[in-house]
Amino acid sequence: MTGVRIAHTAGLTGDELREVRALLDEAFEGDFGDEDFEHALGGMHVLVRDAAGTLVAHGSVVQRRVVHGGRALRTGYVEAVAVRAGSRRRGLGGQVMAELEGIIARAYVLGALSASEDGAGLYLGRGWAVWPGPVGALSPDGPVRLPDEEGSTYVWVPPAGIRLDPGGRLDFDWRDGDVL
Repeated sequence: MTGVRIAHTAGLTGDELREVRALLDEAFEGDFGDEDFEHALGGMHVLVRDAAGTLVAHGSVVQRRVVHGGRALRTGYVEAVAVRAGSRRRGLGGQVMAELEGIIARAYVLGALSASEDGAGLYLGRGWAVWPGPVGALSPDGPVRLPDEEGSTYVWVPPAGIRLDPGGRLDFDWRDGDVL
């Protein structure tokens, strides 16, 4: 049996934020930096605990702007999805994503994320799709193309979302560190 808590970053305690960070450090085997953690803050979090109260899964969604077809789209960007190693393959990642997709469907016109090879199957199985067009960012020096992000950028259009031009470019708002 698991317990699910959904809260904005402002509603999480310092202890909860430290638990989330520790889970992410463990799940990403030390490849989750301070800027990565910063990107996961400022939005809604899904925390899943096991019967003993241990945090076993997490994910967050933060607002970003994505320019596409001449419009700045209110986008729910999924960050920091992780499941503790001993709790994997039990549907917890899907449980986290279902909650995040519900948030995206209620608040955004588009969902987006950048997936690792390990995480790609989870997202594809839930109806997310690799963005087939070019990917870029609105840098301080103007728009730049990010060819390294092409093939790992996924989108999900909620039922009340918008129609996208699959050949068009997605330009994400700029942020320090890994842009996406």
